[in-house]
Amino acid sequence: MADNKATAHAQSNIAFIKYWGNRDDRLRLPVSGSLSMNLDGLTTTTTVTFDEALAEDEITIGGVLATGNAAARVSDFLDQVRHRAAHELKARVQSENNFPTGAGIASSASAFAALALAASRALGLDLSEPQLSALARLGSGSASRSVPGGYVEWYVGDSHETSYAESFAPAEHWDLVDCVAIVSTRHKETGSTEGHAIAQTSPLQAARVQGAAVRIATCKEAILMRDFTKFADVVELDSTVMHSVMMTGTPPLFYWQPATLTVMEQVRRWRAGGLPVCYTIDAGANVHCICLSSDVDEVETRLRDLDGVNNVLRAAAGGPARIV
Repeated sequence: MADNKATAHAQSNIAFIKYWGNRDDRLRLPVSGSLSMNLDGLTTTTTVTFDEALAEDEITIGGVLATGNAAARVSDFLDQVRHRAAHELKARVQSENNFPTGAGIASSASAFAALALAASRALGLDLSEPQLSALARLGSGSASRSVPGGYVEWYVGDSHETSYAESFAPAEHWDLVDCVAIVSTRHKETGSTEGHAIAQTSPLQAARVQGAAVRIATCKEAILMRDFTKFADVVELDSTVMHSVMMTGTPPLFYWQPATLTVMEQVRRWRAGGLPVCYTIDAGANVHCICLSSDVDEVETRLRDLDGVNNVLRAAAGGPARIV
């Protein structure tokens, strides 16, 4: 082992066609594919140091020593890396986000993408991008999409090796910007991992899965053709379909807050009035408002004027996970 320490950056991503529900919870194999855009500047930075002096993994997230389920999830993931590298050393993990954690901005995606890259590199593994994407998926499904850069498709696959994400267009292909309307920074009570397990209890999930391939094809074509009207329609539809599944599961999950609905209503109104902007919402209350870079100042100004919007984060399309 040449070196036992590495630091990696990875960016959050916003799913245009969503991931919700697994065929295999252990491997996090999704019931359908998904499409996303990496978010430049919404970054997790993670340093992993394997140290023979450690009796157990030591995990610090945002300056706080992790315990309980959070620590166990990281240690379980590190076990996957250790197994692949045939090493047993325990690790010191230091991870920092520059955006709110657990609030529907895909913090687990950037976190496990950065962890996968830093930990594998620290143990001397030289993984291809598909292999790294599949490894990151074991920690968080959406983390598979934060490994490649730009506009990304995650393939549903039929095994660990075949369910990975790859770029279908570089970040500079289309100058989209995500204006994240922050209506809550509170850590959500039901995380995505628990939510995926509930998905199959909804009577609407089968219909969502059945239509996913068509929505993926429509959205991918819209991105490649830079057709904002077609893009907006399918992205908003897919977001609403996923939240309908969440709301009709057992137990039901209601992530939207009054301000969430306010933003959704206003975005639709602005688009009807000629401003190219659409919304999508992950597992949380915050609203991702997607627009062209030429309109981003106008969109941010309008969002900040809405009751209940506490802040607006901006992110253009971003690059792949990388070693620092």
